[in-house]
Amino acid sequence: MKRNKQAVFNGLGSFGIVGYSPDELQTIHLATLDVLNNVGVRVDSKEARDIFAGGGAVVDEATHIVKIPPYIVEEAIRTAPPTLQLCGRTPEKDYVIEKNRVGFVNFGEGVMIRDMKTKEYRPSTKADLVNCSLMSDYLSNMDITYRAVVSQDHPGPSQALHNAEAIFPNTTKHFFIGADGAENAKKLLKMAAAVVGGKEKLRQRPLISFNVCPTSLLKLIPECTDVIILAAQEGVPVNIISMAMAGATSPVTLAGTLVTHNAEVLSAIILSQLTKKGAPCIYASSTTLMDMRYTTAPVGAPELGMISASVARLAQFYNLPSFVAGG
Repeated sequence: MKRNKQAVFNGLGSFGIVGYSPDELQTIHLATLDVLNNVGVRVDSKEARDIFAGGGAVVDEATHIVKIPPYIVEEAIRTAPPTLQLCGRTPEKDYVIEKNRVGFVNFGEGVMIRDMKTKEYRPSTKADLVNCSLMSDYLSNMDITYRAVVSQDHPGPSQALHNAEAIFPNTTKHFFIGADGAENAKKLLKMAAAVVGGKEKLRQRPLISFNVCPTSLLKLIPECTDVIILAAQEGVPVNIISMAMAGATSPVTLAGTLVTHNAEVLSAIILSQLTKKGAPCIYASSTTLMDMRYTTAPVGAPELGMISASVARLAQFYNLPSFVAGG
């Protein structure tokens, strides 16, 4: 099991970016409570809406808008685990994610790659993902494996399964993967159970975490909610990644984007906790800004670093494990 050094912001002799004070974080939290309670989020899955309604949320079946009272938000934050053990295929590769400890993972999901032999810039393949997984497994500073590229030489609906088949035998570390819906998620769980030695052993040592993404602005689609529900039922962590674009799908200001980002991620965490209290989940972000000239999402921009640092602070404020894009 691996625990990295703490990134201490309060001690003397340390260095870090502290973007918001505790009072400012509380203000963002209160604004988020207002959004969730009075504006709500759109939830297109009937099963998810029923879970929200059963937990006390106000559900409009005509518009699919779910309004979540503050007490439900606060309870979900309280019951979500502050520490997660992300299990690898070998126990010595387990990684503990908790407050103030920083780990690293390669990012994804690349759709193009520069061929090392031919120098051609081409669509990525399953074989490329095998090589990327081997490299990530080898690098000691990579604590988790992520599907770096996508198996584009296979049909879209089954790509998640081919991605997993490329990663499972080529990493001993825990890995994050997008399931693209509940049916694929069920198949990925069967694959993971086969690797670890059965369904019960998978419950004890989940080898994978599912990436799920709310849709900005303030929408939870079935491909997101159905995976959250299944993961909570099976004890598998979910990495809840908002991908808002400031100036496009969220307010142009940093604080405004943090409020809507927060509402999206917290609404997904609430669904997880209403499904099963204590279900493992990660507060995550790949939120950036929109380049107004080119209408693109530049993930290498300084603003992404500002957003990611602020999101990490929010996660610390809630005492939740976090995952943020590094650019």
